[in-house]
Amino acid sequence: MASPVLTPPSDSVGVRSGDVRHRPGPVTGTTAEWFAVWTRSRHEAAVVHQLEERGIESFLPTLPKWSRWKDRKKRIDWPLFPGYCFVHIDPADSLAVRKCAGVVGLVTFENRPASIPAEQIESIRTLVGSELRYDPCPLIHEGMQVEVRYGPLKGVVGQLVRKGSHARLVLSVELIGQGVSVEVDAADVEAI
Repeated sequence: MASPVLTPPSDSVGVRSGDVRHRPGPVTGTTAEWFAVWTRSRHEAAVVHQLEERGIESFLPTLPKWSRWKDRKKRIDWPLFPGYCFVHIDPADSLAVRKCAGVVGLVTFENRPASIPAEQIESIRTLVGSELRYDPCPLIHEGMQVEVRYGPLKGVVGQLVRKGSHARLVLSVELIGQGVSVEVDAADVEAI
């Protein structure tokens, strides 16, 4: 099975942080589907703003975080999936999306835009709109080899045993059949 590929870049201007960004737009017939738009770094909100101006239905799920400067703290809404936003369009109308400044391209599979099931978008929209606390989590599965990317265990490789809000890693010495497990934040590990 081939993995999704991304299409070539264009450029953009600044980023505006915001809440969940969703604006219904015209749907061309019944062929409209949800697609992931790959954006330049920190251009997600600017892309969604341009899509809204063009009347294209878009969705940018965000996560509230506190940013600290020398003189103050401020609550900022960061994209839940950095580098991505979502659009609901007919695949034939993708050129209008690709022409937005800051768009790198649509996520594709075998050179065609890869659609996302509407239920997945609605599930994320429901979660983001709720009062529940949520954290981004890489899509990794139990049994996968993962590497810790941040924190005191940065660079440590182990096998994922359990994943939830925390990941349980097993570090092993296979030659002697022994291992040790440690709990780390799921956002700190990546599949290798």
